[in-house]
Amino acid sequence: MKPKKVYEKQPDSFKFSDKNLEIAENILKKYPKERKKSAVMPLLYLVQRQNENWIPLAAMKYIAKYLSIPYISVYEVATFYSMYNLSPVGKYFVQVCTTSPCLLRGANKIVDICKKNISSNQSQVTKNKLCSWTEVECLGACVNAPMMQINESYYEDLDEQDANKIIKSLLEDKPLKSGSYRNRKNTAPENLNNLNGGKIA
Repeated sequence: MKPKKVYEKQPDSFKFSDKNLEIAENILKKYPKERKKSAVMPLLYLVQRQNENWIPLAAMKYIAKYLSIPYISVYEVATFYSMYNLSPVGKYFVQVCTTSPCLLRGANKIVDICKKNISSNQSQVTKNKLCSWTEVECLGACVNAPMMQINESYYEDLDEQDANKIIKSLLEDKPLKSGSYRNRKNTAPENLNNLNGGKIA
């Protein structure tokens, strides 16, 4: 997995849109007043959704002020978790799981497809700003390996041909459907019976 770097060209300021400010206020209501700093993670995610899928330093300072906590408390969360992007990404942000279960089932071939079709370097956005990719740790869908996450959608049970078609569809701005590419119905080992004697996968 590539180490995270803060983007060099930072905007001077950030503030929530009126709609997102209302959402932020509703998020805060879920926490006791003395524990409002716990809202830092959903607020960072809200920033990312507003700001074309990445979080600038100005937004971290904005959240720190909004929650009345030190800036470093926001920065350390944003830099620790891989779900937060610290630099711009493509319209379609491809995250390829390369943890052991996915790697054993061919994730390295998906990485090669990304290198060939998107960029030889992780986190480099295509010229038309449609795509970028990175390797990530486990995304929690090990039984459906290999898999990748594109924006907020999972693409699972992939083979080399499927992955190639999916990546090419993104580059044409016509993304293919998400989900299992083996028509799996459940996230579980296949050919098991349920308690009623029926097949569950």
